[in-house]
Amino acid sequence: MADANRKRRVLVVDDEPDVRTFLTTLLQDNGYETSVAGNGAEALQAIRAGRPDLVTLDITMPEQSGVRAYREIKTDPSLKGLPVVIVTGVSDDFKTFISTRSQVPPPDGFLTKPIDKTALLELVRKLAG
Repeated sequence: MADANRKRRVLVVDDEPDVRTFLTTLLQDNGYETSVAGNGAEALQAIRAGRPDLVTLDITMPEQSGVRAYREIKTDPSLKGLPVVIVTGVSDDFKTFISTRSQVPPPDGFLTKPIDKTALLELVRKLAG
């Protein structure tokens, strides 16, 4: 099966260049293809241009927040099955908040910054293969 040998693609969404570099390097070093976006609007454009296998999504970003992008991903019938891991500097209280919204399902994963490399890689392997 050719698909089994295909590298999984992860879209890294964060407004901080250092975080994007850290995440893309970590993921590439572990066999994933990566692309990046600096805000929610760029993320949605990138997802629609070439759907990744997973999205890591920061919450606090300029122009379009991660919350708005997350809501759009999870309410768009063609995208709602796309796994999203929230990677944010916002506290665990936010995890509780977003997980209780009736309009959207809870995120597939949630990590706070500073990022635990092992936890991130475990989530990506579990959700994207």
